[in-house]
Amino acid sequence: MAAYTSSLATRCLVRYLIKHTQNNIWFSTSSIAKARSDTSVSTRTIEQHYDSLTRCGSLVEDTQQIDAVHQLGQLQKTLRGYSNSIYLTPPKPKVKEAKDGNAKQQKIKDSKLSKTEGDDAPTEEEEPLPPPPPPRGFYIHGDVGTGKTMLMDMFYSHVDNGRKKRVHFNSFMLDIHKRIHRRKQSTPQRRLGKMFTYDPILPVAMEISNETCVLCFDEFQVTDIADAMILKQLFQTLFRTGVVVVATSNRPPDDLYKNGLQRDAFLPFINVLKEYCQPMGIDSGVDYRRLDLPSAGKLYYLTREPDAEAFMDTLFHELAVRQNNVTGPRVLTVQGRELRLEKTCGSIADCTFKELCDRPVGASDYLEMAQAFDTVFIRHVPMLTLTLKDQARRFITLIDNFYDNKVRVVLLADAPLDRLFVHSGGEDDRDRMLLDDLGLSGDVGDRLSLFTAEEEIFAFQRTVSRLTEMQTEMYWTQGDRSNTTHTHRGSQ
Repeated sequence: MAAYTSSLATRCLVRYLIKHTQNNIWFSTSSIAKARSDTSVSTRTIEQHYDSLTRCGSLVEDTQQIDAVHQLGQLQKTLRGYSNSIYLTPPKPKVKEAKDGNAKQQKIKDSKLSKTEGDDAPTEEEEPLPPPPPPRGFYIHGDVGTGKTMLMDMFYSHVDNGRKKRVHFNSFMLDIHKRIHRRKQSTPQRRLGKMFTYDPILPVAMEISNETCVLCFDEFQVTDIADAMILKQLFQTLFRTGVVVVATSNRPPDDLYKNGLQRDAFLPFINVLKEYCQPMGIDSGVDYRRLDLPSAGKLYYLTREPDAEAFMDTLFHELAVRQNNVTGPRVLTVQGRELRLEKTCGSIADCTFKELCDRPVGASDYLEMAQAFDTVFIRHVPMLTLTLKDQARRFITLIDNFYDNKVRVVLLADAPLDRLFVHSGGEDDRDRMLLDDLGLSGDVGDRLSLFTAEEEIFAFQRTVSRLTEMQTEMYWTQGDRSNTTHTHRGSQ
């Protein structure tokens, strides 16, 4: 009887997914779409949009969010038509009028060109006034599920600027490292006996500044020493060339890269960040992703449940039938190398945890998957202890990328979601060897987040919160890529 009931639930879920993929019914987001239809995004303020969502019941009114919306609204007005070109190309010196009253010409840089006839009087250069400071951005921080990403996305969708970009921070840093590598590869080889040092960070930062002047980052976090060592120079250049940054993070600025290796060298970046981005705390104590939102059906299975794997097989088969494609392996090309997935069908992938997190794959692989698939099955997710730090890091990055791109997931795990990550285990032989190589021992080694996995514990709270939302009706309908209309997430 239990097996029949579960099978019936699976069939109902299949019918639900197929029906709403075909009909493009937007459930909870329909009121959001309606609220936005009466006024175009480019002419509407973020305050008006937030107010309309709370009035129609799509959002719960939150005093801290209201204060943040007001401040972001002021920045929205400031950035209307904003350009950072004045910081990229400083104004040329002006020329004072000569004493004999003759009109002065602009100084001619090419010494081979002659001056205008009759203009023999000497000229004086007048130092131009420095440009005003660029607008100050925001660094929005707070606990998981408090609405940080929603507020940033709302700001991004309403700011009227043709050179804006919204990106997950992990993806941004991947792009930075690619650009650095490309520039290093293109520099001439050092000749024998001659010293040659080349710093690619400044030109890479200038590339970014010439491409965009408003950058929105989701999940600003620093867990990698390679990132930590380049951030100050990179962002100092971006800020000084007028790039305005709005970022979200679970960490307040002073806690970034907490306990990380060589953190003293990282601390100057925090001062630069706070100078150009006003910290904004959002911490109402409510995880809005955990509110009782309508469920999309059973999407999280436990290994110990009878016939759990058979139910997932049935769900995959029923969804695959609608793909008009054959089921089989697929190879994705990621940065010149191949990522092979054994079971796919059209826009659906059926993977194991080992396939995705127990081999050397990373954010770029998951991002490529997010572009190729809208639904991913993940089977045999183990209970994640600190002994499995590498796998836990990859799983966190996987869910971050899938969530950011609205990829729908179905999971089969060894433990319930709220008990999937266990704060035990930890130090392994590789950690001990690395500590010895660095000459670190005792209390110093114990404090390093690299070995205590403090960052993983912190980040997994976000992962659990996001996986909770990813099982809701709203998230699943938004993951429907057959609809070309982009509707704001609307969740907090």
